[in-house]
Amino acid sequence: MKEITEPEMLRRAATYCSTAERCIQDVQKKIDAAGLPEDAAERIIARLLEERFIDESRYARFFVNDKLRFNKWGRVKIAYELYKKNIPAHIREEAIAAIDEDEYRSVLLDLLESKKKSTKGKDKRDIFNKLLRFAAGRGFESRIALDCLSQLSHGTDREDYADDME
Repeated sequence: MKEITEPEMLRRAATYCSTAERCIQDVQKKIDAAGLPEDAAERIIARLLEERFIDESRYARFFVNDKLRFNKWGRVKIAYELYKKNIPAHIREEAIAAIDEDEYRSVLLDLLESKKKSTKGKDKRDIFNKLLRFAAGRGFESRIALDCLSQLSHGTDREDYADDME
């Protein structure tokens, strides 16, 4: 296998970043896999940052949006996954703060409603506890999960709840 040159790796990394949002850690893994020296990797990443192929703030915003809408993750899990990707704390906090509260609750309510249909338990308390653990496993805060679960258990319509929120 022939060795990849620095200009070739820069081109490949730019193409990789062009297909989807990437963070520094994702690109670093690709460069490391190619076997380039550390100083070359630093130069490539610096160039990609300079030319805005990589923008961790932009990456975090898209990551938060995608994980909430498509994976149905809560703030806790999203924040942890961003932490694992070495996204700076101020960028993580800013991206998570941008989550729309109504959309967030709506996602959790949808999740809990569908999960409730398939959850078996000895009694209502057992089902309630299972749903609470389910919400926690998805990364939703206990306070919001409790609010949504009490709304579901009292049978209030979602529209009534939305009116109460205003």
